Amino acid sequence: MAITLDVLVLDLIEFIGPNSRSYIEVIEAWRTSCPRLPVWEEANERGFIARSHDPGHEAVVSVTPLGKQFLRKNRPGA
Repeated sequence: MAITLDVLVLDLIEFIGPNSRSYIEVIEAWRTSCPRLPVWEEANERGFIARSHDPGHEAVVSVTPLGKQFLRKNRPGA
């Protein structure tokens, strides 16, 4: 299961990409029928993604330097 989760975490990091995406866009794309999002939670727990929200602007999700490192290590050329 850990290998499958790693692949999904990598997919999430790749989806977010080098620029931030809106939180709504990320949640829409990664919605599941389960009330909990294990891929999202795993990426957060590992410090691979960060959510930020400035007053007056929509919330955004970005890949952290640690997430970028994880992506480079596991998907060279991505």
